[in-house]
Amino acid sequence: MRKYVIALSFLALVSTLSFAQKVDFELYTLGNGMDVILHQDNTAPVVITAVMYHVGAKDEQPDRTGMAHFFEHLLFEGTQNIERGEWFKIVSSNGGSNNANTTDDRTYYYEIFPSNNVELGLWMESERLLHPIINQIGVDTQNEVVKEEKRLRVDNQPYGNILVEIKKLIFDKHPYKGTTIGEMEHLDAATLDEFKAFNKKFYSPNNAALVVAGDIDIVEVKKMIDKYFGSIPRGEELVRTKIEEDPITETIKGTAYDPNIQIPAMIAAYRTPGQKERDSYVLNMISSYLSGGKSSVLYKKLVDEQKQALAVQAVNISQEHYGTYALFAIPLGDVELSTLLAEIDEEVEKLKTDLISERDFQKIQNQFENNFVSSNSSIAGIAGSLATYHMLYGDINLINNELDIYTSITREEMREVARKYLNKNQRAELQYLPKKDEQ
Repeated sequence: MRKYVIALSFLALVSTLSFAQKVDFELYTLGNGMDVILHQDNTAPVVITAVMYHVGAKDEQPDRTGMAHFFEHLLFEGTQNIERGEWFKIVSSNGGSNNANTTDDRTYYYEIFPSNNVELGLWMESERLLHPIINQIGVDTQNEVVKEEKRLRVDNQPYGNILVEIKKLIFDKHPYKGTTIGEMEHLDAATLDEFKAFNKKFYSPNNAALVVAGDIDIVEVKKMIDKYFGSIPRGEELVRTKIEEDPITETIKGTAYDPNIQIPAMIAAYRTPGQKERDSYVLNMISSYLSGGKSSVLYKKLVDEQKQALAVQAVNISQEHYGTYALFAIPLGDVELSTLLAEIDEEVEKLKTDLISERDFQKIQNQFENNFVSSNSSIAGIAGSLATYHMLYGDINLINNELDIYTSITREEMREVARKYLNKNQRAELQYLPKKDEQ
């Protein structure tokens, strides 16, 4: 959504963490089922209040896609005690900033304030949960906002539909085959009662995690949390079922066209395990080896040395139920897409037969150390990590020990995981081409 971000000089004071610093936190659950996570860091007068709801695009009905993302917008419309259009004014006039974002798996709202406004942040999030105003005016207004966002970020963005087209090929049954932003005709067709029902079903305290992090007094904040959230009624219990996909056993071929590009792209995509699985961590390391920086195998080979590609990337898009592993390349000049794919496959096959060098392995380990430190280098980053590890991984302690997983991975595991998942008969091959007038 549009980033209603107010420039705050005090945010520059937010502390960074040294590699050895442990993130301390307290986790407890209210009587209504809401999980609460507190993290105290008094080094800067900043506090973030955040709520993550366990609802994303995968939780929608097939004919009502886009609802979770729509609610990312709709729940800023106002509440019984916050008039329509006043939310952002309240935040900015109190020296704060706020935003929200949605994925296929969850929706996340947050406010960042000077620490003397922690109670304001808690009140606002409790209002969003307990007293949202969902009416036709708000629905119609945000419908237009979402349509404009889709035009800007997807429809008119070069290569903006690549992930959409990939997911169509590798997912047949699972809701990951859709898009987070959804289909506009589904939102147009949804009734006001359907929006209200979606809110009642998913936006409940027992489907949420509240994080308060930063310059706080834990005893006082607990009192505030009980005051604003403790009496909110528990929602209905959600029954979640993972929809299992059949294995891909033969190469899936696909072609898609984009009117916003002049240079085609080649993508090979594989369906991989969910983000909690150890193999998903290994695939992250394989991605780093193949395309993590200018000294990586594929960049050095195809961009620097052979000058066959303008860009090349390997990425493991890990999600709660499944991951999408994609090998992507844009050719330079008249290089054929099939040639690029063959060159990429050559390096993947080497991974399956040979152990990578000790030097390359150490470089990857260093990259993940740096990434781990960076992800927890601000109060906002810590808050997001605490919510994510708790809700989507079921292990909040990963905030401190996820790096241990990466450091325990061996070169032999990288070879075995490449053999297990990165096979031609287990993938989709997508030619992503410029769209001509007659097409």
